[in-house]
Amino acid sequence: MRSINLHLKILIALLVVLGISVTAYQIFVLGIPVTEDATDDLWNIDAKVEFVASAKDPVKIQMFVPPLSRDYVSLNESFISNNYGVAVNRVDGNRKVTWSARRAKGNQTLYYRLVLTKRYSGEKSKIKGPTFRDSIAVEGAEKVAAEALLAPIRQHSADVETFVGEAIKRVNNLNDDNVKLLLGGDPSTANKARIVELVLSIAHVPVEKVHTIRLVADQPQMPELWLRSFNGTDWLYFNPETGEQGLPTDRLLWWTGDENLITVDGGKKANVTFSLNNSEMNAIRLAKLTDENTDANFLEYSLYGLPLQTQQTFMIMVMIPIGVLVILILRNLIGLQTLGTFTPVLIALAFRETQLGFGIVLFTIITALGLSLRSYLEHLKLQMLPRLSVVLTFVVVLIAAISLFSHKLGLERGLSVALFPMVILTMTIERLSITWEERGAGHALKVAIGTLFAASLAHLIMSVPELVYFVFTFPAILLILVGFMLAMGRYRGYRLTELVRFKAFLKADS
Repeated sequence: MRSINLHLKILIALLVVLGISVTAYQIFVLGIPVTEDATDDLWNIDAKVEFVASAKDPVKIQMFVPPLSRDYVSLNESFISNNYGVAVNRVDGNRKVTWSARRAKGNQTLYYRLVLTKRYSGEKSKIKGPTFRDSIAVEGAEKVAAEALLAPIRQHSADVETFVGEAIKRVNNLNDDNVKLLLGGDPSTANKARIVELVLSIAHVPVEKVHTIRLVADQPQMPELWLRSFNGTDWLYFNPETGEQGLPTDRLLWWTGDENLITVDGGKKANVTFSLNNSEMNAIRLAKLTDENTDANFLEYSLYGLPLQTQQTFMIMVMIPIGVLVILILRNLIGLQTLGTFTPVLIALAFRETQLGFGIVLFTIITALGLSLRSYLEHLKLQMLPRLSVVLTFVVVLIAAISLFSHKLGLERGLSVALFPMVILTMTIERLSITWEERGAGHALKVAIGTLFAASLAHLIMSVPELVYFVFTFPAILLILVGFMLAMGRYRGYRLTELVRFKAFLKADS
């Protein structure tokens, strides 16, 4: 017996731990929203390209567009132009769009439009980057100044992160004579980044420029320059003005390197302006779009991967264990008497279509009339199988009659009575009649009321939209329910109704 108890405890623990682990993985690693009302940002980015085309030469415009390789995924990308050819190429980790035309004249306007969202994936692909670079060639006073800056940087750093951060802080100290010499009177962010790159190259620490767009709606902006370095496992991003490490979450990497955002052949006065706006979309729907537009498997092995019609069926099926759990608690802990465990759950499922109030009325009418017929058939001394056949036929006729009269009276809700399981109603009538004969009318009425109450409560709980979403999205939670049901299987204590029944004994003892 002790080994059986240990076996049961281990089984319960395994089921609970497995259910919690899978659910936690879905929530915290995959980022699946816990509630159906959860929304995520959907960003719309427009880049407007304006330039003046030369009438004599062919036109070729090249512009960097986001690589979207890690944190964001494109849901829609379009290149809007008139009589221009469009091609997109990937070079050195960047993506570049090329618009070309044989002839163009005067003011020209092109558009690049991108709809994106955060990537739904807890598992990132392995990142690669350089861990060594050759020194940039520099001579004379600039070389002496760069080496003089490098000495204290080495003393005050311990790894790549602190080395790069310290270098940026030193270069931003405009009172340092070495910095003044290297900047040459140009304290712009781009020139500071160039000096940081020069100093770090002497120490063979690779660093590269990255240009980002801030995801802020309704604010005009231009790409913002950042620096990044690879530490062997991940990219570290740095603000070239402050040395602060870490790219803010509202930054979208647009391109890397020293090249300009746009280059124009056969034109002049090129200008790019950005406009952004965001909207919110249901998080699960957005996750589905992410799966459709990428090779991600965010929802591939979930119930959302099933056909839509099948999904609707499973939304009902996964709630059946919840209903069974309600009946289990009502029977084993409270002591409510019902016609078995599954009969109330099946009646609760029928209430989904009839609604609760109308369903109780229909169930009461059909059961009462069926009991009357069962009582009459008992006087004919029929065997069980013929008797059940007659009751089943009567239930069908009664359901058809109620549906017909309801339709004539304009009560369309009555048509849904046909969804009541006829066999369940028949067996309910038969079992209630047997209970009536064996234990009296009072007990049969008590069981019938208990069954209706349990079915009603199960229906209310099984119909909670938040609970339906949670169980359907995180079906591993059912493993936890199984563990609880196994634990309830060993409960031998008093039920609440029994405490009331035996209250008189307590008074007698005292």
